[in-house]
Amino acid sequence: MCVTCGCSDNGESKVTNLTTGEVNHYHHDASHTHTLPDGTVITHDHSHDKHSEASQIHAKMHGTTISLEQDILAKNNLLAAQNRGWFKGRNILALNLMSSPGAGKTTLLTRTINDLKSQISISVIEGDQETTNDAQKIKETGCKVVQINTGTGCHLDASMIEKGLQQLNPPLNSVVMIENVGNLVCPALFDLGEQAKVVILSVTEGEDKPIKYPHMFRASQVMILTKIDLLSYVQFDVQKCIEYARQVNPEIQIFQVSATTGAGLQNWYGWLSEKIANLSKLISA
Repeated sequence: MCVTCGCSDNGESKVTNLTTGEVNHYHHDASHTHTLPDGTVITHDHSHDKHSEASQIHAKMHGTTISLEQDILAKNNLLAAQNRGWFKGRNILALNLMSSPGAGKTTLLTRTINDLKSQISISVIEGDQETTNDAQKIKETGCKVVQINTGTGCHLDASMIEKGLQQLNPPLNSVVMIENVGNLVCPALFDLGEQAKVVILSVTEGEDKPIKYPHMFRASQVMILTKIDLLSYVQFDVQKCIEYARQVNPEIQIFQVSATTGAGLQNWYGWLSEKIANLSKLISA
């Protein structure tokens, strides 16, 4: 369940292996936990036959400030830790790519794969609410790709990644790119077991996004500013955007790129190569 908006309640995710065509469906856990002011912990679901009970519980809590005693992300964090161990044991660099819809994640990803596939083995977990459109674009590069459709869900979670990896089966000593659902809020809350979060922001959006959605930029190690070839056609203050990003996260690394012209991509590729090299050193140490 998304702790912010409850988007995944009673939902279903679908994992499609673009290589084999195999499709698997998974139901989300619809259970819902509240800690009441008197310390009572109540777990219920939102199924139709318990709708009345759930309504009574919510009515009881209406207008009350509730301090939750439980970490409702505990299950996700445990699975994320398991994913992280799985990646580490196979010397795999896993990156979580996040952005708003239309920022250019897939375009940047396909350009990256095509430019580096002779040097680096890259596999992709593609996240969208519906369709395999982006996964098909990734498949055309020749790399392994699995599509996860979240249905009503607005983000990927660690359980979805675990199931996706079973289908993807990426090789040892490689890179797994996780393209999250387009959303600048919820994906930042969920650890997937990745080594780094990468937020992608296009110049067609607005330079104030880092201070409008601070948690996303605070949680990310890298910000990639895309579509810089369009700067002469849009009103976008690059320096102001960078200032905002570093105001939220002074340690964030920033790359300015165009996946269309190739401008700035070498800096992004250099960072990737350095992360891979550092991961290999940790494994051999």
